[in-house]
Amino acid sequence: MLSTILIGVLWVFIVILVIGSLVPLSKVPHGIVRGLAFPREQYLLLSVALAVLVPFVHSGWPRFWALVLLAIVGGVQLLYVLKFTPIWRRQSVSASDDLKANAGARISLLASNVKLSNRAYRRLTTLIQQKSPDIAMAIEVDNDWINALKADLKVDYPHWVEVPKTTGYGLCVMSRLELSDVDVREMITEGVPSIKATVTLRDGRKLRLYVVHPEPPVIDHDTKGRDGEIVQVGMEAAEDDLPAIVTGDLNDVAWSSTTRRFQRLSGLLDPRVGRGFYNTFSATMPWMRWPLDHLFHDPKFRLVDMQRLPKIGSDHFPMWFELALAQTEKANSDPEDFDPEEREEAEKVIEEERKRDREPIGTDWET
Repeated sequence: MLSTILIGVLWVFIVILVIGSLVPLSKVPHGIVRGLAFPREQYLLLSVALAVLVPFVHSGWPRFWALVLLAIVGGVQLLYVLKFTPIWRRQSVSASDDLKANAGARISLLASNVKLSNRAYRRLTTLIQQKSPDIAMAIEVDNDWINALKADLKVDYPHWVEVPKTTGYGLCVMSRLELSDVDVREMITEGVPSIKATVTLRDGRKLRLYVVHPEPPVIDHDTKGRDGEIVQVGMEAAEDDLPAIVTGDLNDVAWSSTTRRFQRLSGLLDPRVGRGFYNTFSATMPWMRWPLDHLFHDPKFRLVDMQRLPKIGSDHFPMWFELALAQTEKANSDPEDFDPEEREEAEKVIEEERKRDREPIGTDWET
């Protein structure tokens, strides 16, 4: 009886893994499909664990087919996640010692989704004071969060961009470096803001900073709003006359079809590739973590440092990035080339989504 139960549970898990692995390959823009692509690390680990278990509960052809299916599941996951391990070639080029020593060319950024209902303000402000980034960014802020940040940080950070909201879509940028040409806009969906600004480095050179927080994928809604915003900012960055940095909680994993399309359309690099996952969500559930908080940069930048920072009471870990803008041309480390038809398809999705009249997803989650 126990053996029969174990076999039944084993095959339930195998079927779940097969569905979770193959359904996202359809690229259907719906939350229930795109969300299944998030836990690829977990799929891989579970497929290995089940493969170890199979010989103890199965024999003959059932054992063979169970192992074949688990091998396929594991292989599919490896195709996606292997590039985020140290055995893969790094996409972002590391800064040379001379460039690291050039303070005028460097920029440090601390990005954090604070979680709107989190009221442990001092945990974030203390972390910012300790790390002392050139630019700190807080996502999901309301007026109470803005006031708390200003109380502790206003003296050290003279340049602010404040977009408080009670819906979970608030943004705040605090900068030691000069900000100009600041543009707060709702690119795709009304009520979902993003920030675009010019940053002047200490050596006088300028860069473009994009801070975004598109909608999350949910099981009862399509992801066209999220997907459209991600690729829209990517196409803008590709056409920008300044080297660009795009950062924020993208509500998407680093290996998804949308993020990979973003990279192809933008030409921006992911410093995680060849270095590690740096999973930022969930900070409260260690068994379910994936990389949602990102930074992508122009190939003219070199990576100085990247860290996942300690918990601040949110369901996201903050991230630390330090880059240096090289004097030379772009490094020979570009993502995949894009197909012109891919851009046309993306523009069509963006245009369609802009015409929809709806509320942003999840505006009442924190009430």
